[in-house]
Amino acid sequence: MNEWRDDMREIDYSQYFWQDDKVRLRALREEDWEDHYYNRFDTPARRLLECAVELPPTHVEAKNFTENFSDFSLGKGRIMFTIVNMDGENVGGVNLNSIDERNGTFSIGIQIDRDHRGKGYGTRAVRILLNYAFFERRLNKFNDYVLEGNEPSAAMMRKLGCVQEGVRRQVIYTEGRYQDLILFGLTKDEFMEKEGLVLNKSL
Repeated sequence: MNEWRDDMREIDYSQYFWQDDKVRLRALREEDWEDHYYNRFDTPARRLLECAVELPPTHVEAKNFTENFSDFSLGKGRIMFTIVNMDGENVGGVNLNSIDERNGTFSIGIQIDRDHRGKGYGTRAVRILLNYAFFERRLNKFNDYVLEGNEPSAAMMRKLGCVQEGVRRQVIYTEGRYQDLILFGLTKDEFMEKEGLVLNKSL
């Protein structure tokens, strides 16, 4: 497993939870604001993520965003991570959101930077968060949606074992027309079956 210097001290990541053999999740840092800012110029990707065209990006918004979400405050509604590959490059961001502790449901948001798409980083990052949500947070159901036409995200959902549960018809207005949202879901038991996991019943 690769290691690199962080805060001037060598870190051994060999037993670290927040990684697999290709990607590692780390806390969002205030200096990540530039990546956040430049990603705002990828309008097609941002439209698929936010289901709208955003206003032009600003340095102030980007800096405020990274400052607000760099401390893992659960009260802010999203737990934000930066995704890095094993060369230490930032490749995107992922977050756990819409957490409903009472009913055990949650969602995940993700964006992979344009130069790093198609390498499986997104699927790997989401799988790490699913492990955390199901086995550390005691959540039971992952719910998410994909804007119609977003085939890469729909394929990722299916690869993770998600079931298409329905279609919310004509609920998003963008590109001059009303569009559908494709609904996906995944239970903890379905995830365990897909991953070939067996829960220790003594726990």
